[in-house]
Amino acid sequence: MDVFWELWQQHRGKILGAILGFLVGVLILVFGFLKAIFLISCAFLGYYIGKLLDKKESLRDILDKILPPGR
Repeated sequence: MDVFWELWQQHRGKILGAILGFLVGVLILVFGFLKAIFLISCAFLGYYIGKLLDKKESLRDILDKILPPGR
């Protein structure tokens, strides 16, 4: 188990990049390119909103950042 932990510590970026690349490839094969891009965009938007909520920002402030109020 220590060998895997050492590999993770030394090559974390490579491992995560390979896993992410594999998942994107599977998404494209299963759903097609445009649907996969839409799904990935929704996931990143959800991550961004969740990150802001973790910082204790109000939902209104988050929506103002994403969709600026019109004049």
